[in-house]
Amino acid sequence: MDYSFLAIQALNGLSSASSLFIAACGLTLVFGVTRIVNFAHGSLYMIGAYIAATLVPRLLELQFGPVTFWAGILASALIVGIIGILIEVLLLRRIYGAPELFQLLATFGIVLVVQDLTILIFGPEDILGPRAPGLRAPVEILGRRFPSYELVLIAAGPVVLGLIWLLLRKTRFGVLVRAATQDREMIAALGVNQAMLFTGTLFLGAFLAGLGGALQIPRVSAHAGMDLSIIAEAFVVTVVGGMGSVPGAFLAALIIGQLQAFGILIFPKSTLVVVFLLMAVVLAIRPYGFFGRPEVIGGSHAIGITSSKRSPYAGLLALAIIGAFASLPLFEDAYMLKVATEILIFALFAFSLQLLIGVSGVVSFGHAAFFGLGAYGAALSLKWFSMPMEAALPAGLLLAAIGALIVGAFVVRLSGIYLAMMTLAAAQIIYAVAFQWVDVTGGDNGIVGVWPSAWASGQVSYYLLTLALVVTAVLLLMRIINAPFGYALRAARDSEARAEAIGLPIRLHRWLAFTLSGAAAGLAGGLYAFSRGSVDPTLLGIPTSVDALTMLLIGGIQTVTGPLVGAGVLQVLRDQIMPLTSLWRLLLGLSIIAIVLIFPRGLVGSVRAWMEERA
Repeated sequence: MDYSFLAIQALNGLSSASSLFIAACGLTLVFGVTRIVNFAHGSLYMIGAYIAATLVPRLLELQFGPVTFWAGILASALIVGIIGILIEVLLLRRIYGAPELFQLLATFGIVLVVQDLTILIFGPEDILGPRAPGLRAPVEILGRRFPSYELVLIAAGPVVLGLIWLLLRKTRFGVLVRAATQDREMIAALGVNQAMLFTGTLFLGAFLAGLGGALQIPRVSAHAGMDLSIIAEAFVVTVVGGMGSVPGAFLAALIIGQLQAFGILIFPKSTLVVVFLLMAVVLAIRPYGFFGRPEVIGGSHAIGITSSKRSPYAGLLALAIIGAFASLPLFEDAYMLKVATEILIFALFAFSLQLLIGVSGVVSFGHAAFFGLGAYGAALSLKWFSMPMEAALPAGLLLAAIGALIVGAFVVRLSGIYLAMMTLAAAQIIYAVAFQWVDVTGGDNGIVGVWPSAWASGQVSYYLLTLALVVTAVLLLMRIINAPFGYALRAARDSEARAEAIGLPIRLHRWLAFTLSGAAAGLAGGLYAFSRGSVDPTLLGIPTSVDALTMLLIGGIQTVTGPLVGAGVLQVLRDQIMPLTSLWRLLLGLSIIAIVLIFPRGLVGSVRAWMEERA
């Protein structure tokens, strides 16, 4: 056995772990204090890399020695920290009282804005950073060469851990941060200035994200995909370690670093899935991570559809909307029918998520898993079993329902962010299978030639088929929402303790809701596969899950019709904005942020609230 090779691999794992911990530590602190699931943390990491790759070479030209390199790294992190303060003051401070999912949506809007601004400011090309002075030559370890800068990174993680520990234990700010992590409401009741505490925490979190990105420039070039590449792993570290636990994040980063270093040697095809497998296993055994604590469920979690008297005009309005959609082929061309078909499909996808979040209070970050399973189930039935579309669509729905049944068995044991991250882990595992099982799924090339039967091959006929199936599925879901089963789910969402006290089988109800939701998403995925004519692993990816959440939140999580409106608005925004400019992410992100600020309950929810206030 080549022990020198194993030692080098272990050192590589430690270097990756150290870098990952520095980036994830800020995310852990921010969530622990503010309870914001900050999707923009990866964007701050990317900004730190771009600023360092631009600033450090100019400082090195001053020829003041190696100290200028490290001064440039710290200066880049400080600039990112200031950007974090601006984000907190200008945006996040205005929505602390909003439901937590709206805060998530706002940070996703920031991600879109930062992606285009970064390309606009720094250019579309990757930026190569300079090597650290004095650390360019490798060192020999057991007869093998190892980059000397990697040794510095290995030391950087424990140094940051020690400094954060001193900050949290020896300063008043640190005491307040630890107290807020334990009980944020009590901190407010004691008269602590939460605005200053949140701003300071956002600065610290952004500083650490920028530091993590800046430290990467001697290793990798700054590029526009850095944000998404780091955020998923940072979330895993934060959740596995326990939300708000810095030592837990450090331990989780160490384990993940070693798994990645040695996992690629033992299971070369496990690189995409090993991190999420670890998270799934840990949460199945320890539902709150290594050092996490059960979440204190506050009122912001119990946000969703409420019981209200049905309007006497609701039936007529529904018939009018269905009639308007049915008459579209009389007025619109094939392109507009294609757009309308996709709006209907994604409306069903978003509405399936409403059954989980708006009714059950179960937040899913990985709902794309069931959308993709439905698409792949239909495509594989067509390819391998030569099934017609009439049989392939139910097969895709069945595969999605079975997947939701299996995943739901593990998910319903959890709560809060841990539950949401378990769904994300499941989705990423299924994504990895679809991506790497090339012989069956076609890998990243996907499956092509997924066309509907001859009678539905025309754009008009397929649109009408989609309309009929979507309307039927939505009406069935509405019936479930307004049935005693739906009211039981709402009771468990609003007060789990009281629901258990009166004998409601909460886990069983949520498990059934999860399965029904997955089946509905699978039907939407199957319809999308036949509409597009192909499937590929992107249907299972994180962006697809974020799309469903975005549509739901834009429309309004507290209304039955919210996700249907949100799907239409998001699809129209994309259809109208993307062709206009290359900066479509910037405009879409600003649109999402504006909707969050102006319509804090979503479009439908806010309009309904205004009408109730006027009445």
